[in-house]
Amino acid sequence: MSLLTLCEGNSLITETVFENRLHHVPELNRMGADIRVKGNTAVVRGVPLLSGAPVIGSDLRASAALVIAALAADGISTIQGLQHLDRGYENIEQKLRQLGARVERIKAEIEPSKVNT
Repeated sequence: MSLLTLCEGNSLITETVFENRLHHVPELNRMGADIRVKGNTAVVRGVPLLSGAPVIGSDLRASAALVIAALAADGISTIQGLQHLDRGYENIEQKLRQLGARVERIKAEIEPSKVNT
């Protein structure tokens, strides 16, 4: 789906196994994609460019899709929810760097005012 966002024309993706598999669509749209969901089908309308944005991966496949979109996007993207990605892809940032990607894992710091005592 991430790659289809940058292709000319319209594409249809129909999910027939997991009903919640399309939860990453709003995150891709945040990056400038043009995707509409109707039932279990996503209509992807190609755009010329994606833009970096803060996004959240809701599951393994969604997180991987967001990484792909971020690599193709213009600007900086921040992806949260990497625990899902780590389940399926060991050392993914290192592997992507070996391919020439500019990626960095940043540990989230908790603000003292956000911690319950």
